[in-house]
Amino acid sequence: MLDAVGEAVAFAGGRERADLDRDRMLVLALIKDIEIIGEAAYQISAVTREQLSSIPWEDIVGMRHRLVHAYFDINLDILWKTVQEDLPPLIEDLERIFQGS
Repeated sequence: MLDAVGEAVAFAGGRERADLDRDRMLVLALIKDIEIIGEAAYQISAVTREQLSSIPWEDIVGMRHRLVHAYFDINLDILWKTVQEDLPPLIEDLERIFQGS
């Protein structure tokens, strides 16, 4: 999960929102990483999710479901916002968890 989060952030590094309109491979790469993140989150037990309640597990899983099941209705603004604003703090949260275990 941490690898996919880091990869998505790295793919978007040095880019801007308009790049999603021009670069289909970037869009597909970001979508795939977010799908992987969501699937990994889905596999985490309810007990662990409760213990790590600072992470928005349901939102992460919900984003994955939206990408998978509404593929032709993906809002690129939301995709970009997720990668730019939501994933960097998730890296910090996951690193903190792994350092503590």
